[in-house]
Amino acid sequence: MKQVNRIGLDPNKSAELAAKLNTLLANYQVFYMNTRGFHWNIKGEKFFELHVKFEELYNNLILKIDEIAERVLTLGHTPIHTYTDYLGLSNVKEAKDVTAGREAIGAILDSFQKILVLERELLDMSAEAGDEGTNALMSDYIREQEKLVWMYGAWMN
Repeated sequence: MKQVNRIGLDPNKSAELAAKLNTLLANYQVFYMNTRGFHWNIKGEKFFELHVKFEELYNNLILKIDEIAERVLTLGHTPIHTYTDYLGLSNVKEAKDVTAGREAIGAILDSFQKILVLERELLDMSAEAGDEGTNALMSDYIREQEKLVWMYGAWMN
């Protein structure tokens, strides 16, 4: 009989998924902090509109951060939890002292693009591993974020 972990998955595939989820977690953490900074520092004629939108976004991101960390734990592994690890793994880079709306939205769109690539990789990996929990999570995130990309992109045009 094939060895499985507590949730019935191949332990090696679970370890690979947990590692990729930790990479996703790192990207989300940097994205979250960038978005907090955009919220705090935005200036200009679109202040009121963007201040609220950035708060909505970072509240959404913090929920996903918790879900991703809990998924890593569910797979039997430890979520990363230091900024050193986040910065080392993240493709989303820190955005410092951004006060202009167009620059902030551009950074948000760039972050979503990087995160969506990772989520699609996780979608494929989790399907191949038979990990419906991770697969459903990624599918939900992708659907929601594609719409956000469209909306933020429409704002830019």
